Amino acid sequence: MIAMITEDSIDTYEQRFYNIFGESVMERQILHVDVNNAFLSWLAVYKLQNGEKVDIREQVAVIGGDETKRSGIVLAKSPKAKQFGIVTGETLYSARQKCRNLQVYQGDFKIYREYSNKLYNLLLQYTDKIERFSIDECFLDMTNYLMNDTLLNKAKEINRRVKNELGFTVNVGVANNKLLAKMASDFTKPDRVHTLFKEEIPIKMWNLPISELFMIGKKTVPKLYNMKIRTIRDLANADKNMLIKKFGKHGKLMWEYANGIDNSEVQYIQEKPKSIGNSVTLPMDIANIEQLEEVLLSLTEQVAYRLRKQDMVANVVCVQLRTKEFEDFSHQAKLDNPTSSTKEIIKKAKQLLSEMFKQGMFIRLIGVRIDNLVPKDGMQLSLFGNTKNDEKQKKLDSVIDLLNEKYGYNSITRAGKLKSDEIVKIVKKEK
Repeated sequence: MIAMITEDSIDTYEQRFYNIFGESVMERQILHVDVNNAFLSWLAVYKLQNGEKVDIREQVAVIGGDETKRSGIVLAKSPKAKQFGIVTGETLYSARQKCRNLQVYQGDFKIYREYSNKLYNLLLQYTDKIERFSIDECFLDMTNYLMNDTLLNKAKEINRRVKNELGFTVNVGVANNKLLAKMASDFTKPDRVHTLFKEEIPIKMWNLPISELFMIGKKTVPKLYNMKIRTIRDLANADKNMLIKKFGKHGKLMWEYANGIDNSEVQYIQEKPKSIGNSVTLPMDIANIEQLEEVLLSLTEQVAYRLRKQDMVANVVCVQLRTKEFEDFSHQAKLDNPTSSTKEIIKKAKQLLSEMFKQGMFIRLIGVRIDNLVPKDGMQLSLFGNTKNDEKQKKLDSVIDLLNEKYGYNSITRAGKLKSDEIVKIVKKEK
């Protein structure tokens, strides 16, 4: 079912949309991105990018403290070090007993911060709602950012792009709440994407030992064992009141987590961005400019939506293309006036696309970015602008933003995807 909106119908559209679709609560779409072996991987990438010939991930190697002190511990280990039985947290002295040829590298927080920020900036291309849970893991709220795609596809794309563009790997957990996304990302490693939706809990989660459940501490495990609770399934089926009596509020939390219940929000910090962009690797190479324009409109809709959420306007638009031969092209241009209007941004983006695209090109990736962002209140008004049309366009964008937030990008679109520069009547289409 698809709905399209006209400028004339703005004032009554939300009620008409409700009549067509009915009230619905959007299910949250959450990802958890966890860097595999972060400290060692980031140091390895840094060394390779600065002329080193050997990838320390291929050595029997660890990140550790001062080896001259018996108290120095292993902070991270390579896969080959793991094969020798070396574990995170043990002393370097103990690890050296397991492998005499062990390579020990000093940690460097400056490097870790640099690559953590690179990951964060890549993830910002997908959503503004990112919680940096630790230096090497993030939660992403993708609920209003899927643009007719699926959460699993976005997870796979992030997994692939981090590896190809940043040089290290991540696990991505896919779920409808933070707990299940976190649990999913901890499944088989490295470089994997795992789902854990509600219907998958009995199969994928309940058979795990109780120690694998998030927020179950080492001191709690023996107490649960004494209660004959050894698996997450045992905890899920235990008497909730008994757990509350034994553990207080934490008993209730444990029972809820065992049953996959978690209503906590992604705690993101609102930062004013310097630019906003989005790109997509196409499921197949496209050689038709009209089809590319449709994809460009979808990307621009989300980018402009995020711009308006920040109460900012853009001065510059940039369009990126990557061919099937992995040749990259990009053009940028200044907008006639600072704006947050989807209509104005897509107009300029289409112009840039037409300048770059040549007959016979097969495109595998397309992206759009807006730059030179300034607060909306600080923008200069054009003396030649059409105030009436500008206000009408703002109202249209506002209504579409509201409905997309409420019902999701799958339920509403601009008719411009079907007929350029014309937004036509509401269409109700039922299967």
